[in-house]
Amino acid sequence: MGPEIIHYLPQKIDFLGTTVHMQTLYMSWLTMAIVIIIVAVATSQRKLIPSGVQNVVEMFIDWLGDLMEKNMGVEGRRLMTPFIITLFLYIFVGNELGMLPAVGVHFTSPTNDINVALGLSVMVAVLVYIIGVARHGLGYFKHLISPTPVMLPLNLLEDFARPITMAARLFGNILAGEILLVVLNRLTPWLVPDIWIGFSLVIGFLQAFIFTMLTIVALAPVFKAVHG
Repeated sequence: MGPEIIHYLPQKIDFLGTTVHMQTLYMSWLTMAIVIIIVAVATSQRKLIPSGVQNVVEMFIDWLGDLMEKNMGVEGRRLMTPFIITLFLYIFVGNELGMLPAVGVHFTSPTNDINVALGLSVMVAVLVYIIGVARHGLGYFKHLISPTPVMLPLNLLEDFARPITMAARLFGNILAGEILLVVLNRLTPWLVPDIWIGFSLVIGFLQAFIFTMLTIVALAPVFKAVHG
């Protein structure tokens, strides 16, 4: 490993005046591949009484489905389940990827890159507006002047700040965990890093849950008419 705290593969691409770190793309592709494999294995031989990977995946689907139904209603759960489940699995797998030992390749979490975290949060913000307009027309924007037009600046600021805070929380926690793991490996290579890996695995799950839950909360008002 080089002198960097978080080691990136040296390959970079200069595109339109910007530098693309290929390590982030490699880890993003690997995360997507793992998610696809997990879903494929879970659905390849579905059983009435699930077991193994199918049981674990269905447990997450039921758990997140209940959260969606409580916040978005039955219609919201029906429409948003594929997106929410995919989002959770991608962030969860991506978060845990950085905890894998380096075996010829130094694994990092794609979510330790602010560009990935911000891309996910902006995607959620845009999706909220798209679904809101699709379901309620231009009347959806009335929420910006609710409960009074005086609140317009604050409501705009809230909509602008939400994706930034979501991205910063995810990025900061995952990057800090990987940096500390590298530092602990250099200072105390026995036992302590293993304990921290176990703790970081839990943090990775919690951050995936928090991001997903904030997404559900952001989508909830779109389905309020159905939910109500």
